[in-house]
Amino acid sequence: MSNAVAVTDADFEQQVEQNDKLTVVDFWATWCGPCRMIAPILDQLAADYKDQVKVTKLDVDANIKTATRFNVRSIPMLLFFKGGKVVDQIVGAVPRQTIEAKLKQHVA
Repeated sequence: MSNAVAVTDADFEQQVEQNDKLTVVDFWATWCGPCRMIAPILDQLAADYKDQVKVTKLDVDANIKTATRFNVRSIPMLLFFKGGKVVDQIVGAVPRQTIEAKLKQHVA
C-alpha cells in the first residue's frame, strides 16, 4: 500500500491545487527506471511527513493534459505546490536528502 496519492487530470485541481498542505507531485511513468528508483523514497517521505506534506503521483502517459500544462519534459519531475502555486521543482532521480531538504524548506 502506497502512502502517495495517485492523481489524474480529472482530480488534479482538487487534490493538489486546492490542498492546504505543501503538496509534492511526482510526474512519472511505468517505463521510467529513475522514476521507479525514487518511488520508495517518496513513499517513505509521505509516511514520515504525513501531517505536513501530501505526496501525489501523476502518470504522465495517462494524464497528458496536466503534464503538458506544467511543461513536464523530463521525468521523474517533482513539483512542489503551496497555496495552489508551484514553489519549487526537482528534475531527475536524486537522493532522499535532496528531496527532504526541499520539503523542510517549504514546510517551515
